[in-house]
Amino acid sequence: MTKEPALSHQNIIAARRIIDPVFLDSPVLVSETAGLSLFAKDETDNPIRSFKGRGTGYFLAQDTGEGGTAGRDPLVTASAGNFGQGLAYHAARRGRSLVVFASVNANPLKIAAMRRLGAEVRLAGEDFDAAKDAARLYAQERALTFVEDGASAAIAEGAGTIAAELTEAVAAIDAVYVPLGNGALAAGMGCWLKARSPQTRIVAVAAKGAPCMALSFREGRPISSPEGNTIADGIAVRIPVPSAVDWLQGTIDDVVLVDDAQIIEAMRFAHRTWGRRIEPAGAAGLAAILAEAESLAGQRLATPLCGGNLTAPQIAHWLS
Repeated sequence: MTKEPALSHQNIIAARRIIDPVFLDSPVLVSETAGLSLFAKDETDNPIRSFKGRGTGYFLAQDTGEGGTAGRDPLVTASAGNFGQGLAYHAARRGRSLVVFASVNANPLKIAAMRRLGAEVRLAGEDFDAAKDAARLYAQERALTFVEDGASAAIAEGAGTIAAELTEAVAAIDAVYVPLGNGALAAGMGCWLKARSPQTRIVAVAAKGAPCMALSFREGRPISSPEGNTIADGIAVRIPVPSAVDWLQGTIDDVVLVDDAQIIEAMRFAHRTWGRRIEPAGAAGLAAILAEAESLAGQRLATPLCGGNLTAPQIAHWLS
């Protein structure tokens, strides 16, 4: 296996010139709450309602394909929904076919969106990691390109453009809280902040019911967890991506955990304060800030609201 290169903030600069502008320059929402200044980068106002269009766009722009078939070979991936939408959006525009494996329990809104964007979606396994195993096997048996979120430097660097925009828009940020799933978002944003805003603390936020990346960061090696039991499907990871675990060692300062009740409170805060409907995984960073608000008083804090794909029943249940 070829080892992925270290992340580069220079590549994040390059990514901003390449990524489809429809995914760039997302708004910063502001709130003075609980004695702190809160800045939220809203990644939900784009064609796929999540930040995943950034990393997937930069990845496909860099992808050279195999054996002289640059930019033409079929792609296979696994997704809880948002990564698959991002890859489908860009693959369709490059004339590349895409097969996405998703869990049988995946969000039906996200499944429909991936299909609408041109992907073939296959349901396999009870959770994301089981779907990923099926996707990897499918690709291996057919000698197709398997795209794994969290395993490509370009995907992380594309996500890092959020941090580049954030530091241009907001001065003197004390800490940034970043949702932590496969690790590309946290590593990419951390890469930029370590290079360009070294005084800013980078805190990744995982779900208590899916703590494998928190365990892996603390031990400095991949550690799987037996289950991913959380409403935050986008960060419900059981099996870490080794390259992402390596990248996190040099790009973030800490990992904290939030439970589902704290995530729901953050979703309601975003809805009440900014009129935004944020999905559970997308609100994890905000959840940690609100949970730690008393100890963070007086600070300038930021987080990305990195996904807004909620079904009507979810909206009714969580945001009513």
